[in-house]
Amino acid sequence: MSPLLDPLLDRLPARTGKGLVNIIVDTPKGSRNKFKWDDNARCFRLGRILPAGASFPYDFGSIPRTLAEDGDALDVLLIAEAPCFVGCLVTGKLIGALCAKQTEKGKTIRNDRLLAVPVTKANPAAFGDIRELPAGLLEEIEHFFVSYNRAHGRRYEPTGRVGAKQAERALAAAERLYSRRSKKA
Repeated sequence: MSPLLDPLLDRLPARTGKGLVNIIVDTPKGSRNKFKWDDNARCFRLGRILPAGASFPYDFGSIPRTLAEDGDALDVLLIAEAPCFVGCLVTGKLIGALCAKQTEKGKTIRNDRLLAVPVTKANPAAFGDIRELPAGLLEEIEHFFVSYNRAHGRRYEPTGRVGAKQAERALAAAERLYSRRSKKA
């Protein structure tokens, strides 16, 4: 999602209070289609189609009013059993992050994936920290991102995993970067 969204979406805060964040889903769990926000059309557009046999393991989206090193809003993988839909606003709790470097056209940047779980009035967070996830799940998610990027001519190298507190620090840094960039715009 673009760091300077449609004015309506840009009004959404990154945080909802009580340790929760807003997440806008751009690609649902199980989809081979990767969607991306189009500032000019003011809607989501099909960005690419994954190779046969590949699909997103969980809902993929971003946190509004944040800016990551790649120039987009912070990426989030929403760990939940059932998929949401493109453009769905989800309240989530950050439980950690998969840290990684991404190389494209000779340029390497940090491109972490925050991990979150959905929270509603009727549904508390299923997990509180990345360490509570089932064994093997993180390896599967990392494998997906390595394969996904390789299929698109990029190298994605996992470099570590961090818990909820470090994910919160990454969010705070991305909020500050967004604020500085939007003041210049």
